[in-house]
Amino acid sequence: MMRQYELVERVQRYKPDVNEALLNKAYVYAMQKHGHQRRASGDPYFSHPLEVAAILTDMHLDEATIAVALLHDTIEDTSATRAEIDELFGPDIGKLVEGLTKLKRLDLVSKKAHQAENLRKLLLAISDDVRVLLVKLADRLHNMRTLDHVPEHKRLRIAEETMDIYAPLAGRMGMQDMREELEELAFRHINPEAFRAVTERLAEFFERNRGVIKAIEEALSHLFTEHQIEATVKSRQKKPWSVFRKMETKALSFEQLSDIFGFRVLVDTVEDCYRALGVIHSTWSMVPGRFKDYISTPKQNDYRSIHTTIVGPSRQRVELQIRTYDMHGIAEYGVAAHSIYKDFGGKVNGADHRISRDTNAYAWLRRTIEALSEGDTPEDFLENTKLELFQDQVFCFTPKGRLIALPRGATPIDFAYAVHTEVGDTCVGAKVNGRIMPLMTELKNGDEVEIIRSKAQVPPAAWESVVVTGKARAAIRRATRNAIRKQYSGLGARILERAFERAEKTFSRDALKPVLHRLGRQDVEDVLAAVGRGELSSQDVVRAVFPDYKDERVTQAPKEREEGWFNLRNAAGMLFQIPGRSSRKAKRTTRDASGETPQGNAVPIRGVTGDLPVSFAPEGAVPGDRIVGILQPGSGITIYPIQSPALTAFDDQPERWIDVRWDIDEHMKERFPVRMSVTAINEPGSLAEIAQVVASNDANIHTLAMERTAPDFTEMLFDLEVWDLKHLNRLISQLKEITSVSDAHRVNG
Repeated sequence: MMRQYELVERVQRYKPDVNEALLNKAYVYAMQKHGHQRRASGDPYFSHPLEVAAILTDMHLDEATIAVALLHDTIEDTSATRAEIDELFGPDIGKLVEGLTKLKRLDLVSKKAHQAENLRKLLLAISDDVRVLLVKLADRLHNMRTLDHVPEHKRLRIAEETMDIYAPLAGRMGMQDMREELEELAFRHINPEAFRAVTERLAEFFERNRGVIKAIEEALSHLFTEHQIEATVKSRQKKPWSVFRKMETKALSFEQLSDIFGFRVLVDTVEDCYRALGVIHSTWSMVPGRFKDYISTPKQNDYRSIHTTIVGPSRQRVELQIRTYDMHGIAEYGVAAHSIYKDFGGKVNGADHRISRDTNAYAWLRRTIEALSEGDTPEDFLENTKLELFQDQVFCFTPKGRLIALPRGATPIDFAYAVHTEVGDTCVGAKVNGRIMPLMTELKNGDEVEIIRSKAQVPPAAWESVVVTGKARAAIRRATRNAIRKQYSGLGARILERAFERAEKTFSRDALKPVLHRLGRQDVEDVLAAVGRGELSSQDVVRAVFPDYKDERVTQAPKEREEGWFNLRNAAGMLFQIPGRSSRKAKRTTRDASGETPQGNAVPIRGVTGDLPVSFAPEGAVPGDRIVGILQPGSGITIYPIQSPALTAFDDQPERWIDVRWDIDEHMKERFPVRMSVTAINEPGSLAEIAQVVASNDANIHTLAMERTAPDFTEMLFDLEVWDLKHLNRLISQLKEITSVSDAHRVNG
């Protein structure tokens, strides 16, 4: 176990003016508090925070962060308190230790919702002070290094969580070394057989190519010396998880991989990077499509480097990375490389030396934090954040030259939402590199994307299955929810207008505001939507606004209620005759003097594409039918033809009946559903004749079910789409004229 003076010496190597007193005090305090506690391995518990601190010294972090690492388990696992730590080490360190304690108290590997909530808290804590992330990642790294000592039933869950959350998060924050080690340790436990096989193949490959690797290193070094470029050339080998993932995703064998080993060229300046690139490309041929300049266009995690692949010595493909020493530090340690805390308060002479909030890594973090306020469920947030963490990137441009970084596989819809949520919501088309392209087009590096917008656009729910970014997915879900709510709100407003009119009162949205608390709703739109969904009775709303109002239906004479029929109007104003106890069957509607159903207060129905949440009963209904609507709680209105036997199920629920009427726009052609039965002779070609008549009448067969009812006849049940009742009757007439058809009729329920 590392001694006290050894820890101080490790920090002094990169920070000579280290605050020794702080480190010594934190070391002694943590050791005393953990006392004789033991880890699952049998080691003293204090060895864990000490190893976490050691990991952070390798990243050259300040003494305040090292002190937090030493103390990070004290509040959770010992008698230490936040007040005590504040008093001894200051509120800054106390706040960080308590933040890490709260994260630990959530059982991260138990339930998905808990995992999502923990991720929320972790990201929020990081946004306040990135040292929380650095300590948390170091804590997870040491736990993964000692995972063999954890009970077997817990190992897989912890390893999967590390692979799902912590390794990608380290990568997103630019900490590549940390990410690779976390992935490798998790891979060992998630798929031990694959890990063992890939590791053995890599060892064999490296041993077999040791001479080739050394020869390429020497050739590159000699080339740079010739051109007076000071450079360090290092070989690097692909990690087991990276190899396995590439084999899996691209369906390649081990022998087909061309980038198992590569070379890193480190120089002093950006100018030297491009000089080295020019020398390499003028000496060896570049492999087309294998050049990426992340210096001029850095990744979102601040990674900067030039990648190229050449056909090098011995005609082998050689992958090269060219970067400065400073870029290399950021590539290895990410945000930790920006960490310059001159003291644990983070300020020197009044200047703040904390990590810059303008880094690309922080820009990604800020966008992710914004998603926390979008009202998604914890599971949605976790899913969307995982999508963002895992994806590689493509870089596209707006017509004005603004750079937009997106996950690989992103579409113009993702691009639109990345620019702004409003741009995504109003997107109707896109130009990619000046050409109009489908919105499902997969974008490529360097594409210039122009979004075509319309204020009348509402994002279709189907877009959710097309997009790949969490922001786009969340925005589409939100727009879909709002559109559905707007439909129910519109229906509720119409129902209340008729209910207030029947009560001889004037309806207004303002009248609902003072009684929201009585109705248990937060705003007027909630009330309207609840009425539209059938969750709230229109009569309850009327009584809430006018407490003295008495419904005439309640004041009917007892005798009249007991025997015979009495009149009743429902929430939408439709007139019913409801039987007394002496009769069991209800008359579902009455007619006026002309024989038609009263239509004065009816809700207009255009079809399923209108602005109300409308669906049709299984037997369908078409313009020309007399129809009635049944309010289905949570599902809107279901439209039935008045002759449907299914309506008997609602005879004792008059409050659910909605008076509706057709309101067909001649300019907006729409077919309507209807069910029809056709009995035909069981002989070849009979179905073809029927289908031909349906097609020639401009009707559309939606579904077809066939049932043999006799040796010589077959009954067919069609779900059709027709224009109106006249169209349907004409079709039935022509079907009956077919010689092979013995019967054709409409099915009602």
